[in-house]
This record gives sequence, C-alpha cells and structure tokens, in this order.
Amino acid sequence: MRKLFCLFLFVGTLTSGFGQYAGQASTNMSAGGGEGASGAIYDLMGPISERNKKNENMYSDYQGSPYITDTFLPTTMYYGDENMGNIFYRYNALNEEIEIKKANIEEATIQSLARDKKISIITGGKKMSFKTFTTSKKKTLNGYLTTIIDGKTYDLYKRNYVKFTEGKPAPNSFVKAVPSRFTQFTEYYFQKEGVNRMDEIKLKNSHLIKLMDGNEKSELKQYLKENELNIKNEADLIKVFDYLNS
Repeated sequence: MRKLFCLFLFVGTLTSGFGQYAGQASTNMSAGGGEGASGAIYDLMGPISERNKKNENMYSDYQGSPYITDTFLPTTMYYGDENMGNIFYRYNALNEEIEIKKANIEEATIQSLARDKKISIITGGKKMSFKTFTTSKKKTLNGYLTTIIDGKTYDLYKRNYVKFTEGKPAPNSFVKAVPSRFTQFTEYYFQKEGVNRMDEIKLKNSHLIKLMDGNEKSELKQYLKENELNIKNEADLIKVFDYLNS
C-alpha cells in the first residue's frame, strides 16, 4: 500500500498542469494519466514547488489568489473506500490542481495529486474528487467537485473555480491602471441515479424545475412556492435536494 501511495504522488507530479497565468490556455493534462504528453511539456514541468516559487513572484502583483485557501489544510485521502492516510493540501482552482505534502512544514516537498477519479480527499467534511461534468453551456469539462449530497435518487455537487483577468495599464495620468486579478466562482451540479451524466444547475427555480422529469416538475414547483425557497441560496438548494431524495 505504501508503494501505491507513492505512485499517486509520482503520477500526480508528471500529469499536473503548467498554468500560463497571462490569460493563455493551461497545458493541463486530461484525466487518464497525461495521454498525448510531449517532451516539450515535460521540459516546462519541474518539481511543483519550483513552479510555485516562480509563480508567487507574479501573484504578489495580482489581486486575489488562484488558490481557494493559500495555506495547506489537513485532510484524509481515499482510494475508493480505502483510507490512504492523512496529508496536507491546497486547491489551485485556476489549474484544477490539488497540491499536497506529507507534513505541514515549509521544507516539505509539494507534489500534485494524480487526476484519478478513484482518489478523493475530505474538505469541510465532504468528499472532493476529479469528475467529468457538463456546464449549462453544454461544455464537457474535467475538474474537481465536492459532494454536498449523496442521495438515493439525486447527488448534488459544488464546484469552486478561479478565473484570471489580465490587467490594463493606465491610458493616461488621470486614470488608474487596472491590476491583473484572480476571481473565485461557484457552480452546482447534480446527477440522477442511473444517469451517466452530471449537469450544471443554473441558480434559478424555473431552471431547476425544467430539469425534472414528469410529475416531479409540478411537485417541485409547489414545494418551492409553499416553502418560499430560492435556490440562489445554497441552504435552500440543499433543502430542495433533500426533498427530492425523500
């Protein structure tokens, strides 16, 4: 099992993305172990700690952060249902990359968690793992989702991600320059039992109703109205999916 754990760390280092934070597309590998990776990409990838050290010099001039939390937090890692032990992590939501280390000390080596869908970590008491999902714009993406509800009929997931916006220089002395910045966003996805697809939920009551089948549409519409719920609020969204699973 120790060998398997070391393999996760090694593969993660090889398949982690090398983000280009000047607004260009990331060279992240897709799920499946870096299929199609070229020697040129490997030339760009040193140990992840070296890449971070270089990038942090850029981050100091930017607003916000590519990380959901800048510090490493304790977590437990699983492979399927098997507990693989405790590690420390931080999530680079710009690159869809989980950075990990075995000890929360400055000199500890930082590596990248392999993008294996059987691997999960615990964040806020919930499992976070690599998934394939479909956005409201019909784009199929790979990334990290956190399971909010694991229900008998519906599962509910949350996605935190970051976008980079390049700054603009001041056109003259009367107008301030616009700094480059990282901005955090949140999306929600659901999956119905027996359906091999995860779809984004637009945070409108009417949109969620349209995603339901048959009698569920009218029943959900009535439930939302009677309980004065608005799924823009995460607490109300959770209540709705608890109801749908009841």
